[in-house]
Amino acid sequence: MQTGVLRVLRATAASWWRHKELRRTGQVVLARQLERKSILRNLAHLRLAASFPNAHVICGEGGTFIHLGWTTVSTLAPIECFPLAALAVARGTPFIDIRGITDVVEFANLPRVTRDGSVDPKPLGPGSYVSLTTYLGLVEQLGATITNDPCEHHAS
Repeated sequence: MQTGVLRVLRATAASWWRHKELRRTGQVVLARQLERKSILRNLAHLRLAASFPNAHVICGEGGTFIHLGWTTVSTLAPIECFPLAALAVARGTPFIDIRGITDVVEFANLPRVTRDGSVDPKPLGPGSYVSLTTYLGLVEQLGATITNDPCEHHAS
């Protein structure tokens, strides 16, 4: 793992309010243990984002979500305030910025990205599942911006 990635994860863990409060009250050993756990958990999320073919980061008005198959990591903040998501994108995970989509009803009716690789044979709709590349094409048509697009015909 790159030193810069570890530096960001350490700084993020140390800046969390709970860890700062533990340090302030003299519980430095406990703060370090919890920070170490946080760093290891975030490293596992980054590894999963790099290895899972349908992993993606999505950012909208409701916050930022890292979709890792059956696991989702999220915050109410934009990606600019979510270092783990920014690291995942910097390391190549597809990023979907839906803040430019104006038709929220159309967006809400899109199918979901498959978690396990299976794609529904039924017509596209809110209850169906599609591949990540199909989903990227659909959200891009609605006005989303795609970074790290794995499909050449969608690439900016």
